[in-house]
Amino acid sequence: MTPEQLKASILQYAVEGKLVKQDPNDEPASELLKRIENEKAELIREGKIKKSKKLPAISNDEEPFDIPDSWEWIRLGNICEPIRYGFTSSAKDNGISKLVRITDIQNNNVNWNNVPFCDVPKVKLKDLQLKTNDILIARTGGTVGKSFVVKNISEVAVFASYLIRIRLIDNELIDFVKYFLDSPYYWQMISLKQSGTGQPNVNATKLSEILIPIPPIEEQKRIVAKIEKLMPLVDEYAESYNRLQKIDNEFEDKLKQSVLQYAMEGKLVKQNPSDEPASELIKKIENEKAELVKEGKIKKSKKLPAITDDEKPFDIPDSWEWVRLKQITTYGNFNSIKGSSIPDNSWVVDMKDVRKNGGGFSEIVRRKSTDIYKSNKYSFNKNAVLYGKLRPYLRKVEIAQTSGFTTTEMLPINVVDLSTLVPQYLRYAMLSPYFVNLVNDSMYGMKMPRVGTTFLAKMVVPLPPLEEQKRIVEKVEELQSSISNLSK
Repeated sequence: MTPEQLKASILQYAVEGKLVKQDPNDEPASELLKRIENEKAELIREGKIKKSKKLPAISNDEEPFDIPDSWEWIRLGNICEPIRYGFTSSAKDNGISKLVRITDIQNNNVNWNNVPFCDVPKVKLKDLQLKTNDILIARTGGTVGKSFVVKNISEVAVFASYLIRIRLIDNELIDFVKYFLDSPYYWQMISLKQSGTGQPNVNATKLSEILIPIPPIEEQKRIVAKIEKLMPLVDEYAESYNRLQKIDNEFEDKLKQSVLQYAMEGKLVKQNPSDEPASELIKKIENEKAELVKEGKIKKSKKLPAITDDEKPFDIPDSWEWVRLKQITTYGNFNSIKGSSIPDNSWVVDMKDVRKNGGGFSEIVRRKSTDIYKSNKYSFNKNAVLYGKLRPYLRKVEIAQTSGFTTTEMLPINVVDLSTLVPQYLRYAMLSPYFVNLVNDSMYGMKMPRVGTTFLAKMVVPLPPLEEQKRIVEKVEELQSSISNLSK
């Protein structure tokens, strides 16, 4: 149960007479309502309020639920003065009165320092001026039905036209009515009473007709005391619930990240002494790259600096080697092509087509040439590792399923030889916490931080023997699948 559901349940129990016990010694609500009726008639006779249109009698079919015998159903309009609409005026820096608007009511409070002024004719001020215990209700828009009880008012203030004011005949009811206006039953009534689709609204007549269950005044006090005792406990529950939700939401990703980190440290699968060591793979990669340079397929690059002990983020097994990203890939040989030159029906990868956290491609779109942005694109081959270099997309890393083109904000990194480096292993390395954290620390640019291509070229990667790479990939995929199922 969410905190909101718990609070709603408490308030619904309260308005149904199920939150506290009834006391047979309490004066029944019928006597309270008689006094309110007499008080209202007296105010009308004295000319202090206007007589309002008689409200329809309540039929048994209208009563939404059973209430205790000592309670009474009454229409809201019967226990309040005629419901008033607000004042239409422009907000001003100074004036006769403050003008409370819907937007001034935030978190059941009004910051009077931010409320603007307005000029209201003195003849209208008497009827429109707010008093303590006035209830303001939004009558239109996305907050229709939302209520606010005015307390400790120290300003001369009126209320704007998108608000409705309810003023109870007997302010002893105010605390119970306040909680009633937060109850699920009240909101159900607002939903039924409101009209309009684009801009929903509720008028004074419909508000007047809403049924409200009235307990004996002593029971109202017990109900309010019980609610006020329970609400801090609901707040405590909300804190625990939200912490648990946060843990639950992060559980899958954090567990998967731990698996990747263990994989990069050589702790996920056992080493096999029969595997050809990574040092031999490096020699093969260097020879293959030299051949590609000779054939003119890639450019010869400057010699990379040796990896110092300070650069190594953790220890790795003896059969592994620390290498730089550019050392084991064709990184830097990005083939740029004009968007207008891309053939029709090509696979063109936009950043939005790639899910975060290694979640795969959301879709593979073969775009018509007329739909392709004219900016330059990078071409890539099947099995290239596509890497998002902007901060929001650092964990967008995927393997190309076929050849295509991508925005230049994604770097296509090709493996030199599939017999020396498994692309999926490299992908997991670039998704792992150590890699992401090191890249994050190197970002530059304020508006859209990104990793520098020179820095990325020098990024250190732990390289296992080829057979162990395959075992790691298989184990990671097995565990990632199990974690996803467990999370679900």
